[in-house]
Amino acid sequence: MSREELVKKVISVLETIVDPEIGIDIYNLGMIYGIEVVGNKVKIKMTLTTPMCPLANVIPYMITEELKSKLGVEAEIELVYDPPWTPERMTEKGRRMFKEKYGYDVVEAYRSMYRGQEQ
Repeated sequence: MSREELVKKVISVLETIVDPEIGIDIYNLGMIYGIEVVGNKVKIKMTLTTPMCPLANVIPYMITEELKSKLGVEAEIELVYDPPWTPERMTEKGRRMFKEKYGYDVVEAYRSMYRGQEQ
């Protein structure tokens, strides 16, 4: 399997791991900042929606276990908080999912709230 194919499969697995507070998967929420294949190991750089997330240890564990069981690959997860997560990091699919679930476009709401302010 090529690196590109493996990255696509990793993304498919990440799309099954749902943030329990928001109810949308971590990939489409924009929590994944990078996926790198090094040998037979996958290195994932990710963030959380808030640095005080009570699941800061659980979500990385879920990722490593799912990748091991579904793809047979070892994963190394690096949690980063810079740049901080905002709704603008969501994929278009994530935005649609959020709007279907909650009835509004969170990115537009975020932008209108912070328009003109230094971020």
